[in-house]
Amino acid sequence: MITIIAKSIVKDGKKEEFKRVAEELIIESRKEKGCISYNLYESQKNKNVVVFIEEWKDEVAIQLHNNSEHFKKIIPELGNLREGSSDIEHFKKIENIS
Repeated sequence: MITIIAKSIVKDGKKEEFKRVAEELIIESRKEKGCISYNLYESQKNKNVVVFIEEWKDEVAIQLHNNSEHFKKIIPELGNLREGSSDIEHFKKIENIS
């Protein structure tokens, strides 16, 4: 399983529009084969900071997601609503830790 954390800073006054556009991405992404979970969170310190936290079965599922029609359509829309680019990191669970 691979976890993706994608952090963005939303432009002032654009939070509701960002959430509306993100909702479509979340709904469509959750339907994809290999998607374990896909959620949006907001910082408790700075309401303009949001993160998508996604869990995917494997790299193949992520590649299919990144090439999906809804992803290609929605990501540029979200880009217009944020400051700069997203900070995206992929994480793999460390096994055998009790």
